[in-house]
Amino acid sequence: MAIDRRALIVSGLAAAASPAIARAKPLPPVPGEMLLGSPKAPVQLVVYASASCPHCAHWWTTVQPQIRKAFIDTGKVRLVFREFLTPPQEFAAAAFILARRIPGKYFDVLTTIFQKQEAIYQSDQLFEGLEAIGKQYGLTEAQFKAALSDPAALKAVNDRFFKAMNEDNIESTPTFFVNGAPIEGDTDFASLSKAFATAAKG
Repeated sequence: MAIDRRALIVSGLAAAASPAIARAKPLPPVPGEMLLGSPKAPVQLVVYASASCPHCAHWWTTVQPQIRKAFIDTGKVRLVFREFLTPPQEFAAAAFILARRIPGKYFDVLTTIFQKQEAIYQSDQLFEGLEAIGKQYGLTEAQFKAALSDPAALKAVNDRFFKAMNEDNIESTPTFFVNGAPIEGDTDFASLSKAFATAAKG
């Protein structure tokens, strides 16, 4: 199906500023971020990721389940997900809009998108692949098309992207912060576990 690409980010992106400086406390909330876990969890894991990013899909489907079982579901860590757009940006934007259109199922839909991302790319039917996921979660074809044609939803996803890039200085995905401190290098289960332990000590 066709999507109005003029309503999505395709070119002319402003240059990002210098990388974020490490902070000593959790990052303040921003509009549109999604929370996984208890808001009272003592350690904050902020993840900037794109639905079109293969590295994000790999982390989300391999490391994130381990993090969720050991730290999020046990109330030790809260995961804050912030959307970012990477090429193909139209696919990423449409995927996030779809995930938000299913009430109470944002992370379920996002996980399915990440799980099927490679197969969708191989099929070269990007929006058809997303439509199939929408149907899996109960959306009709008409509802799916309406979601992607919603100007407010398109503006919101673009606004979140511009803020992440121009104000939060995010340059690539996935990008991680633990209690405000950027995580450099490995982001596997062992490395993040050490970062959580350090953050928990204050």
